[in-house]
Amino acid sequence: MTKGRLIGWIVGIAILVALPPILQAFHQPFYIDLVRRIMILAVAAVSLNLILGYGGMVSFGHAAYIGIGAYAVGILGFYGFFNGWLHLLVAMVASGIVALAIGAVSIRTSGIYFIMITLAFTQMLYYLGISVAEYGGDDGMRLKRRSELGIADLNDPIQFYYVALVVMLIAVYVAYRIVNSRFGMALRASKSNEARSRAIGFSPYPYRLVAFVIAGAMCGLAGALYGNHTNYITPSLMSWQQSGDIMFMVILGGMASTAGPVLGTFALLLFESFLAAWTEHWQVILGPLLILSVIFFRRGLAGIFYKPDA
Repeated sequence: MTKGRLIGWIVGIAILVALPPILQAFHQPFYIDLVRRIMILAVAAVSLNLILGYGGMVSFGHAAYIGIGAYAVGILGFYGFFNGWLHLLVAMVASGIVALAIGAVSIRTSGIYFIMITLAFTQMLYYLGISVAEYGGDDGMRLKRRSELGIADLNDPIQFYYVALVVMLIAVYVAYRIVNSRFGMALRASKSNEARSRAIGFSPYPYRLVAFVIAGAMCGLAGALYGNHTNYITPSLMSWQQSGDIMFMVILGGMASTAGPVLGTFALLLFESFLAAWTEHWQVILGPLLILSVIFFRRGLAGIFYKPDA
């Protein structure tokens, strides 16, 4: 990481750390919850970038793992288990197992077939969530109480904010170390030219599958936090529209870049929030602006500041 990028990260982290007391001083608790939501979804975007930006796998079913992570929290709480560390572990393991099953099938395909298979699996999970009446079905389920971590009280908006910030930074660091490791080099090589990768002696399949599982588990972690954030879980968390939103966060911020998913998530959700407060027809304005951003910022917002790590 260059000195300029490091300074950018330090400044960004400093702003996020200082934000809660500043917003409290101005009596604006809504924006604390908004930024916390953004940071949680940024974790999901970082996980998608691992397979989309660096692996070239256009998954249209990534929101499934948000739903799995959220339901892991809700279902364990339904049966009286409130240990937050257990919630996070089960969310990540369950999401990783589902990602392994989906990836084992879908990674054998490519292009539009890969997109459609991941979409189909997600819709299957979505309709499964609707059909299980014990956990609320289409109406969803409310958490009995938030996860109990011990080191932080998630019922306190400020403490929950800092937990989300720490998790987001850990996710970014883990993704950065993965893509800059030998494993990451092999993953990027398979995206660049699969035939040459095979010619030099390694099969892209296991590398892609491992990356797919890691991304699923990381997104499941985001889902567990998101369930605690909303305090209410519905099957719509697993919808294809949610997957599309996460994908656009990555594209807007800049694929194959460390900061891209975080920048894209903040830009999209902040702009969406401000437009929604201004007019009920905010989507008519947001749509063309997003199209223009894709046309004129082909490397995403991160490309304005530095060349993405391709």
